[in-house]
Amino acid sequence: MTDKIARRIKIKVGVRGKIKGTSDRPRMSVFRSNNQIYVQIIDDTAVDGSGKTLLSESSVSIKDKMTKTEKSAKVGEIIAKKTLATGIDTVVFDRNGFLYHGRVKELAEAARKAGLKF
Repeated sequence: MTDKIARRIKIKVGVRGKIKGTSDRPRMSVFRSNNQIYVQIIDDTAVDGSGKTLLSESSVSIKDKMTKTEKSAKVGEIIAKKTLATGIDTVVFDRNGFLYHGRVKELAEAARKAGLKF
């Protein structure tokens, strides 16, 4: 494991120790790879405390030609609309050890703009 990945995992463990998703306020977890971005809405209290994914979205489903940052914003809008359609309007944001910068920030701001609160 490289130092970069080990650092991210260490940060991730620290962040996850402080936040927990509930059925009223689920956790919005973001994963960023080199080319794609994925987001899940998770209820950590369901299924014996191991969590249950309620909704998910990724930039893989977007076929339009746009930059990775623009795709991240589009994914944020889509997941916000899906989440609001299920009756959930407030989530806990889990950046998953990534810096709140660039694509992660774009996704979060687009979700906020679409009406999701966190």
